[in-house]
Amino acid sequence: MGIFFTFIVSLFIINGTLAQESKTYKIRTVAFYNLENLFDTVNDSLTFDDDRTPMGKDNWTNERYVQKIDNMSKVLSEIGSLEAQTSPDIIGLCEVENRHVITDLINHLNLREKDYGIIHFDSPDERGIDVALLYKKTVFIPSSFSSLRLMLTDHEDFRDYTRDQLVVGGLMDGEEIHFIVNHWPSRSGGEARSKPNRIAAARLNKKIIDSISKFNPGAKIISMGDFNDDPVDHSFKNILKTKGKVDALKPNDLFNPMEKLYKKGVGSLAYRDKWNLFDQIYFTENLVNPINGNYRFWKAGVFNAHYLVTKKGQFKGYPFRTYAGGNYIGGYSDHFPVYIHLIKKID
Repeated sequence: MGIFFTFIVSLFIINGTLAQESKTYKIRTVAFYNLENLFDTVNDSLTFDDDRTPMGKDNWTNERYVQKIDNMSKVLSEIGSLEAQTSPDIIGLCEVENRHVITDLINHLNLREKDYGIIHFDSPDERGIDVALLYKKTVFIPSSFSSLRLMLTDHEDFRDYTRDQLVVGGLMDGEEIHFIVNHWPSRSGGEARSKPNRIAAARLNKKIIDSISKFNPGAKIISMGDFNDDPVDHSFKNILKTKGKVDALKPNDLFNPMEKLYKKGVGSLAYRDKWNLFDQIYFTENLVNPINGNYRFWKAGVFNAHYLVTKKGQFKGYPFRTYAGGNYIGGYSDHFPVYIHLIKKID
């Protein structure tokens, strides 16, 4: 049995591969998910994590932590699985407190057999939340990784501590690909007031991409994250200069498939009845127009399975989150995850 799609010609999927008559394509899924405050229950005296402790405002007990791990692992195991028939091969994460919670996550029964590796650095964020990358060890072999600091100051010229940008390079099925995981500064205090911080984050991201490309011309680079900006905002269109249409791409351009989704009204989070697509994955042009039959972009999506959607009340239709209105409701996250599929012809 197969699931049928239209992709230039009729295609079908068998055991995670895309097939068309005598042609077969391997599918790899790259995903990103904001886990909305995946904290353990231990009070860290060096960060502002007091709310997410048993005695804190959120009454963050071990039972609630275990439920959160169960919820998050279920989602991660299913992102993009309709097409790929398996969990994502590469997963970017944000809003994780430390390596311990990530380890608990990948060791859950939902994910244990996937054999994920972890790349994580502690960032200087005041709340102690970090970004991380998960990868299937059978698919991706990391060869380089670093955590690059975003230096910001507030209106009084004091240091404003935020998340680093995680950069990982390696071989996916023998093909060199670089990943950048982001969690850009929030819109706290208003979009206009906080905009310069995201402009600075975009410039750092562009600098990273340019540096990789200068050292390795033709490098394939995928950047993902919660950017707290939409695909059409200044940071993307004027700093990164992303393109939303394939026919507008030139060599060395950045293609953002999320722009098309955004213009159709698709979002990954909602605020005051307005949908935003802050969670995005964009990449270098050579993943749209590859050379020598290497991996190429197939499709992008927002994973909004029915159980991730609030069913009733004031926030009906919004992502079903862990807390709402200050009350614990036992949901998942205030963001939907996003993903892209890459395919490669198998001879």
